[in-house]
Amino acid sequence: MPFREKRKAVKLSQVQAAEVLGVNNTTISMWEAGKSFPRASLLPKIAALYNCTIDELLKEEEATA
Repeated sequence: MPFREKRKAVKLSQVQAAEVLGVNNTTISMWEAGKSFPRASLLPKIAALYNCTIDELLKEEEATA
């Protein structure tokens, strides 16, 4: 999932994103590492903050050969 690339594209730090989303910055780190996933109810807010669609957030990383 491209959470990190989407966050960086809008020039937000993990701390800034966490403050807007009302979560801990460790939570953002866990999402970006694929160790946990955001609640479904947060996806629209994350997508709006990162200026993307929910589909783009949930898109699997494409493997490079």
